Amino acid sequence: MTIPRLLAVSDLHVHYPDNRDIVESLQPTSDGDWLIVAGDVAEQVGDVEWALGLLRERFATVIWVPGNHELWTKSKDPVRLRGDDRYRLLVERCRALDVLTPEDPFPIWDGAGGPATVAPLFTLYDYSFLPEGTTTSEEGLEAAYAAGVVCTDEHLLHADPFPSRAAWSAARIDESERRLAECDPDIPTVLVNHWPLTRLPTRVLRYPEFALWCGSERTADWHVRYRATTVVYGHLHIPRVTWEDGVRFVEASLGYPREWKARDERNGTAVADLLPRQVLPTP
Repeated sequence: MTIPRLLAVSDLHVHYPDNRDIVESLQPTSDGDWLIVAGDVAEQVGDVEWALGLLRERFATVIWVPGNHELWTKSKDPVRLRGDDRYRLLVERCRALDVLTPEDPFPIWDGAGGPATVAPLFTLYDYSFLPEGTTTSEEGLEAAYAAGVVCTDEHLLHADPFPSRAAWSAARIDESERRLAECDPDIPTVLVNHWPLTRLPTRVLRYPEFALWCGSERTADWHVRYRATTVVYGHLHIPRVTWEDGVRFVEASLGYPREWKARDERNGTAVADLLPRQVLPTP
């Protein structure tokens, strides 16, 4: 009998038909498998519901955190909500599907590799991952614009009712710290966030200025402070495993078809064979 596993994917971007096919192919290997979905499922609420609903039918538990794409408000989007209102709507839709979110009690994984508190987080970013040679977020943004590296969030991700994305991020980080401090100190954690919790994963970005939209220096010690056994994230579209302070960091993204098809050609391994990524027990 196959033992239950805690698994993870991110950046499914199901607007693309090829990615939608991969989502339809994702299957558990045990009735007890849990699946973490670490953001960027889709840009429209209906597509997010379709993907998470399909996965919830197959996996014993599904845990979702938002990415930046779910929070975009595009001109042709039938859901016109912006900012925190949009996020709260997505939480409501997830709850209707029996999918856990950062607003729900943190579940305890008690299967192989456990027990572990699985903590879905929503932190956004605060422009503190500064490009080399800059000392303020304003200088960092100037450098990014000068290099022609500007995240689409600047046009589509609204912070309402907060005055800025950085202010919204500060509030989300405060809330996450409060929730994490309440976790049982005798149980390790699996921290789940769309954006990297440390700066290290961004060091391999082709365009280093993009790190501005990738996280916050405020979360740099969370994997130690909150006793993480594994950190799961996405956003970078660079699937890999790294280690910091003895903690395993898993970037679990699928990414855009042009990206994963190029990886398939280079590596000779189909991306569908690598997803979802195993979190616990540690492979």
